Amino acid sequence: MAASGEAVATHHYFDREFNIPAVKLLPNEYFVTSSDMVLSTVLGSCVSACVRDSTAGVGGMNHFMLPDDGSSASKEASSSMRYGAYAMEVLLNELLKAGAKRERLEAKVFGGGAVLANMTTLNIGDRNADFVLRYLQMEQVRVTAQDLRGSWPRRISYFPGTGKVMVRKLRRENDAAQVQREEQVLAQRLAKPPVRNSSSVELFK
Repeated sequence: MAASGEAVATHHYFDREFNIPAVKLLPNEYFVTSSDMVLSTVLGSCVSACVRDSTAGVGGMNHFMLPDDGSSASKEASSSMRYGAYAMEVLLNELLKAGAKRERLEAKVFGGGAVLANMTTLNIGDRNADFVLRYLQMEQVRVTAQDLRGSWPRRISYFPGTGKVMVRKLRRENDAAQVQREEQVLAQRLAKPPVRNSSSVELFK
C-alpha cells in the first residue's frame, strides 16, 4: 500500500483574501491540520470531503477523482488517492492520528459536477457524489452540509478551525483551467466550456 504521506498537499501559500496561511489541494491529495488556516481546491466531477472534530480542534480535506468502492482486486485501485475508498480511509485515519474521535467527526462534502458535455455519459460526478455519501453513512460520520452535482465547477475554501466552507461556483472560462485538466485525466478529451460571466458564493457554516 502506498504511503499516505506521498499524497499530502504541499502547495502552501498566504491567502490575501482571507489574510491567513493556506494550502491548495490538487487532485489525489489531502491535508489535515489543527492550525488557523484555509484549505482550498477546485472541483469538477471530483469530490472533496471536509471532515472535522471540533472538540479536538482538528480538520482536514481530501480530493478524489473516481468512486472506487474498495472492491477492486487491483492493488493500484486499493492504494491510490485518486479512488474514493482509499482517499476517505486516509483522511479519516489521519484525523484520528491527530487526536480526533470517530464519534465526533462531522463532514461537509462538495463536487460531483457534470461540467463538460462529454463527461455526462460516464456519469463520474454522480457516482462520486453517491459514493461519498454512502461511505460516510457506512462509517457513521454525520454529514452536516453538502453541495453536490450540478453543472458548474466549484472552488472550495475550507476553514478547519471553524468548520466553515465557502463555495464559489466558477462561471468564467478562464477560472475552469484546473477543472479542465482534471477532466482530461478522466475523459482523455475536453469539450471547451462556454464563456461564463459571473460567479456565486455560498457559505456553509
